[in-house]
Amino acid sequence: MRNLVLSLCLICCAGFAAALEIEDNQRFGPETAAVELRLLSTADTRFFAPMIVSFLEDNPDVAIDYTVASSAEVMAAIQSGDHAFDLAISSAMDLQTKLANDGLAQRHISDATEALPDWAIWNDMLFAFTQEPATIVVSKRAFDEKSIPQNRQDLISLLRQSPERFRGRIGTYDVRGSGLGYLFATQDTRASETYWRLTEVLGSLDAKLYCCSSDMIEAVKTGELLIAYNVLGSYVVNREDAEEFAIVLPDDFTTVMLRTALIPKGASRPEMAGTFVDHMMRRAHGSGGARLTHPDLSLDTRVTALNRIRIGPGLLVFLDQLKRQAFLTEWESAILQE
Repeated sequence: MRNLVLSLCLICCAGFAAALEIEDNQRFGPETAAVELRLLSTADTRFFAPMIVSFLEDNPDVAIDYTVASSAEVMAAIQSGDHAFDLAISSAMDLQTKLANDGLAQRHISDATEALPDWAIWNDMLFAFTQEPATIVVSKRAFDEKSIPQNRQDLISLLRQSPERFRGRIGTYDVRGSGLGYLFATQDTRASETYWRLTEVLGSLDAKLYCCSSDMIEAVKTGELLIAYNVLGSYVVNREDAEEFAIVLPDDFTTVMLRTALIPKGASRPEMAGTFVDHMMRRAHGSGGARLTHPDLSLDTRVTALNRIRIGPGLLVFLDQLKRQAFLTEWESAILQE
């Protein structure tokens, strides 16, 4: 009987673990830490690690359990309440807004959050700590500097001029499964009709579809792709081999994502989570703070048309099931051309 009970427990635990599909999990801090803070995030570990390390320097008695998952998995985990995470960090601003709007986030008010600019906070529940542009990433080995497209129309013209050169060698998000990809695509359509023309051209050239920026960047690195569209530029500049890539902030308009954090309603350690939020806000927005984003992508010094996505209920429009299905149907028609 004891073995039967143990077996059933193991089966249940395995089922619980399988309910959340993760990409990575790492623990930071001392094994004997008095407090463990559990973070669920879409940010690659190597991208976010500097923030964790700096926090632990100020809080040596704390350990961080850092789990990476897709934006859809992050949202599902917080909605279900089956996983006791203390902080949810995501690049999918629309999904984060929905979680907060649906009452699944706790309010957090502190000196650090009250000092934030209006665009970086919503309802004392969502806190933005990076501004990350969607860029066109190009292999420097495949282009001379003068031929690199500087905007979407340049890219369309380039692809039409040399279709065989680029067939199967340009990549973008699969917006059906990528929360950030869907956010970028819907925001592109709001900003310009050029997006649909570009998508049709990509479809005619058998564009490859990806889940995430890091995979697209790696494909450009290996030569599988020559160009990747709507890639997080911050993921490129933080690589050791960043010099191998050209990063284009399109001069027709550059969509800017705000990476946000929220404290889930079911957080086990909301006060410590709030302390981590305050640390992020001071580090990201303070005059002397070290940012996660790279100075080469400084949006304050670029002469470009910025399309900064605003946090708020306006982001919920394309999460309506009918609107989402209509958008995906049109997108599939353009990109798959079956």
